[in-house]
Amino acid sequence: MSRTIIGLFLLSVVTFAQASPTFEVVSIRPSSEQVTQVSAGVRIAGSQVRLGSMSLKDYIGMAYGVRPQQIAGPDWLGQHRFDLAATIPAGGSVTQIPEMMRAMLADRFKMAMHRETKELPVYELGLAKDGPRLQPSSAPAAPAEAVGEKPPAVNVTASGSGNGVGVDLGGGSSFSFGNNRLEVRKMTMFQFAEVLTRFVDRPVIDRTALTGSYDITLDIAPEDYVSLMVRSAVNAGVTLPPQALRVLDNANADPLSGPLRNAGLTLDSRKAPLNVIVVDAVEKTPTEN
Repeated sequence: MSRTIIGLFLLSVVTFAQASPTFEVVSIRPSSEQVTQVSAGVRIAGSQVRLGSMSLKDYIGMAYGVRPQQIAGPDWLGQHRFDLAATIPAGGSVTQIPEMMRAMLADRFKMAMHRETKELPVYELGLAKDGPRLQPSSAPAAPAEAVGEKPPAVNVTASGSGNGVGVDLGGGSSFSFGNNRLEVRKMTMFQFAEVLTRFVDRPVIDRTALTGSYDITLDIAPEDYVSLMVRSAVNAGVTLPPQALRVLDNANADPLSGPLRNAGLTLDSRKAPLNVIVVDAVEKTPTEN
């Protein structure tokens, strides 16, 4: 379940049914959020699905299990935000939500797309020669789900502004980026790589082979913190003034390797074949509910 939700901010792997499921009821409306401060959220309880202040790029990422850097289309895909309320039909499953999102995008936004495999720049998250220096998570493990018991509600919240970024995934798993520090709580290395992807110009791929969940704190140099915040805003589709974007022109090309080295981790530039979703056509506004 956590990988399905990370697909909204940090993406998922999906199992598809033979039939193409659709939401029984779906309402999608433009969000009233200010572009300078965004509060996004995901709540899945039983058959009810609620997503707040997500961009079309977020919905596409969830539908196809790709990161924002793996979506090719108009620049505005990451700028316009929408709130979604939907009902999973009887007999449906939360694992089918990505396919239902595909159907919603095609029906309500008239989206047409195709897939390509491209050799793209990536960062590989690896282990230093002397091994990792990571703190196993101190958060308690989630209670085991009893056979036949309904899955617990998923409640994910995220916020971002000029003061920082924070995401609470529930169950003690979270991250925050503020005051020159990135703090991660109870995350796998796969999830940590997805967090890092938010702050850089290319996908981060986990190559550590580590299992388990960790608490990680990275201290960031003040000048690098500003450029990472700007990059995070750009990746999230926030419209920034030209003077803010100019920060990236003179930014450190490798702001994270030093802090990661202190945790016994490496970040190496590579190229790798990645699945890319190419948006051929899409409407800026959905058809009426």
